[in-house]
Amino acid sequence: MTNARVTRRAVMALGAAGLLPLAMPARAQDAVERLRAFVRDTKSGQAQFTQVVTSADGKRRRSSSGEFAFARPDRFRFFYRKPFEQTLVSDGQKVWMHDPDLNQVSSRKLGQALASTPAALLAGGALEPAFSLAAEASGEGLDWVKATPQARDGAFQWMRVGFRGNELAVIEVLDSFGQRSRLEFTRLEANVAIPAERFRFVVPAGADLVEQ
Repeated sequence: MTNARVTRRAVMALGAAGLLPLAMPARAQDAVERLRAFVRDTKSGQAQFTQVVTSADGKRRRSSSGEFAFARPDRFRFFYRKPFEQTLVSDGQKVWMHDPDLNQVSSRKLGQALASTPAALLAGGALEPAFSLAAEASGEGLDWVKATPQARDGAFQWMRVGFRGNELAVIEVLDSFGQRSRLEFTRLEANVAIPAERFRFVVPAGADLVEQ
């Protein structure tokens, strides 16, 4: 499986609590509370996204785009439309990845893994105790929060979450391979009704199934 596909598994969301730097402007400090409020109050949502993955040496960049939807607790769906199709779905019990080009489906139990991955922001039920949060200086017209996982052996080293006002705008991830992934969200609709069928997955006839 390519590094791009591995990185996509790590893509998505957040948690935890931390002390705010005393010298940080009030607006930046407030970004931590906005993140907490997003996880607490946004029960479902859908948006368009673009993703850019940059290699550890900074020399290679890969771009993709698609749509995602989520519903707490523990359900999400990422559909990569370009440059090739791929689907990542959590039904609340298992996480499924479908690669039509390889005619392959992989699945793994959700378990407690969600709490220590970026997916916790979009689909998890709580912030703590998986992450330590710290406000960062505003930039790019966004207010930023850095989230560092308490577990040191996970799929990523840290995440940065950018808010435009109260709206989630960007998630940046540095994974355990040193790759950086940046997801930018548009047309975000919060607390909308999403059919339960969107979070169900049926293995296509003839596809190879790999269970982990």
